[in-house]
Amino acid sequence: MVGIVKRPRGIRLNNPGNIEHGDNWRGMAAEQRDPRFVTFSEPVYGLRALARVLINYQRKHGICTVEGIIRRYAPPFENNTGAYAAAVARACGVSPTDVIDVTERLPDLIPAIVRHENGVQPYDKAMIAEGIRLALEGA
Repeated sequence: MVGIVKRPRGIRLNNPGNIEHGDNWRGMAAEQRDPRFVTFSEPVYGLRALARVLINYQRKHGICTVEGIIRRYAPPFENNTGAYAAAVARACGVSPTDVIDVTERLPDLIPAIVRHENGVQPYDKAMIAEGIRLALEGA
């Protein structure tokens, strides 16, 4: 059929960061449709989870460069980490090795990661901001 486009898995699962199963995330859907990646009930919960992961990289692991974030988030055995980090850094207006405050840069990091993970970034700034707000509240 012409004109029918299948949405990327991360978008279909409301998990635009393609976060794998392992934690009991807030907003997980009752039915988990994918054996590897979490299905969230709404996209805002997937954005929240992505924000929490990135915040914890800095808080718990001291990771504060785009290169460090992407190396941990999308390891080289599965990804072209250098190209991924370069794309995210470029979208954020920094060098991959620049030290950043991850929490302050979430509004730039999240859409760049979503775009790289899915090939599209369909969420407006308000939804991304709400996901970040929920993450920062610890809710």
